[in-house]
Amino acid sequence: MCQPHELVAFCDQLLDASAFADYCPNGLQAEGEREIALLVSGVTASAALIEAACDLDADAILVHHGWFWKNEPPCLTGIKGRRARMLLKAGMSLIAYHLPLDAHPEVGNNATLGRELGILDAAPAPVGGGLLWTGRLAAAQAPEAVAAQVAERLGRVPLLVGEHARAVERVAWCSGGGQGHIELAADLGVDLFLSGEISEQTTHLARELGLSYLAAGHHATERYGVQALGTRVAEHFGLRHQFIEIANPA
Repeated sequence: MCQPHELVAFCDQLLDASAFADYCPNGLQAEGEREIALLVSGVTASAALIEAACDLDADAILVHHGWFWKNEPPCLTGIKGRRARMLLKAGMSLIAYHLPLDAHPEVGNNATLGRELGILDAAPAPVGGGLLWTGRLAAAQAPEAVAAQVAERLGRVPLLVGEHARAVERVAWCSGGGQGHIELAADLGVDLFLSGEISEQTTHLARELGLSYLAAGHHATERYGVQALGTRVAEHFGLRHQFIEIANPA
């Protein structure tokens, strides 16, 4: 067992959280009353995740998408207030890591996504602040074949756009809402760039840059890092840990 502040101190050091200028607070976002023996992890601190954690009598929830985002009303009212009441009534703590979890070279979203997709020589790119990763496939394939493999691994059919004339061997990726890195990826000479979301302009950019783009789902591309972090934390403190999947097609 451990106290919430002990768990947070471990994660802060592991993820080098203070090195990131983020859009939300990283670490302990809501302090519960309970010592932690059972840690639940999930992608987003939604009501459904909190309810599922309550059903398990969990002591804390670890997520990638927490609360209190930049330019968002800070008051605990409406949906956010209902979530907070549910969490604190159960005595649970909420712990969240955003960009530090995206970037970590072992348990981060991009590192774990690369492993899940079987990408070779996966590593952070020299640009992108640790959030843009590159690697290669074992053999060159048609973009459509890569899309089919991604669908099989992630359980979600991705949207494939862009220029599909050239075979794919070199790839770049940025989990979640990383479609804005497409020009940086193209400058690296990759054949395909993958992220979670797609914006209106992404299709035009992919075509004009001459590469394929895969929008594989924000949730689908960011479900692996928090699981890996939860497992690492549980092993360190001797906790029980359970990841809860809350289905999200976006």
